Amino acid sequence: MKAIIRIAAALCAGLCLAGQAGAQAWPAKAIRFVVPYPPGGGTDIVARLVAAKMSVSLGQPVVVENKPGATTIIGTENVARSAPDGYTIGLITESHVINPNFNKQLPYDSVKDFEPVTLLVTLPLMLIANPSLNVASVPDLTAAAKAKPGKINYASIGNGSPHYLAMEWFKLLAKVDMNHVPYKGVAPAVNDVLGGQVDVMFTGTSSAIQHVNAKKLAALAISTAKRQPVAPNVPAVAESPGMRDFDYQSWYGLAVPAGTPKPIVDRLQAEVAKALDQSDVKERLTGLGVVGAASTPDHFKSFLASESRKFADIIKTTGAKGE
Repeated sequence: MKAIIRIAAALCAGLCLAGQAGAQAWPAKAIRFVVPYPPGGGTDIVARLVAAKMSVSLGQPVVVENKPGATTIIGTENVARSAPDGYTIGLITESHVINPNFNKQLPYDSVKDFEPVTLLVTLPLMLIANPSLNVASVPDLTAAAKAKPGKINYASIGNGSPHYLAMEWFKLLAKVDMNHVPYKGVAPAVNDVLGGQVDVMFTGTSSAIQHVNAKKLAALAISTAKRQPVAPNVPAVAESPGMRDFDYQSWYGLAVPAGTPKPIVDRLQAEVAKALDQSDVKERLTGLGVVGAASTPDHFKSFLASESRKFADIIKTTGAKGE
């Protein structure tokens, strides 16, 4: 009997050592970083910035793959269906917790099919307008919308998207009607606001600030409850009459397929935190109006649950529709 126990213990130890060796050997090849948005937007900019730093510290390429479509469902499904070996990581945003409210038949379970790794960044949205609309503030926009019900167009990246929900909540509190024009990504939406094809939109500060500074777009307000350092002269939406309850913040995070070994999840979290802590990354993020917000996997898991409850309330209150 003792001999059998010794053999079993040796086998167990061997398996444990093999597992540790496998984790220690990671990464032995390139890592795919799936971004479920088109190139050019804030998500893409942040992902490529972090990926470049991780490539250096990990000693293997971290290659960004843009897989946009269906309010992030296409790219997110690609991550969920990938092998849980640490060689596929995925960027997620609010859409990850929003989509289950609109689509009861998602091709994945947004909780069970993923391992949360870390929060990446938080960022306010900026309410921007084409200068031809001749509005410079939330009260100006509200007055213009009330004067022309349904005539002012606003852009988003689709029904059910964070940008869409922010504007639907804005419309509810301001008691105005504006026409929704959906796009397949932030970059083409912002380009059409620049070109005057649409009038206004909420978008991440990272996508808008350069055009605001160049005076090609008017910055009407910031979505968070307080003003932000990136644009200290731009008021918060909540400062306007009737909008006191408006407080909306966007975020990006990192997730991997469920079943990815914990040592790899922990290593990824540590590498992201290291990247976000580098001075040149901090400077670049500050210029974009983005705040690095690395967190532990457990904290990010709790954060996702809290965000899920928040957006369910917003959707119920506004009556917003998905695609």
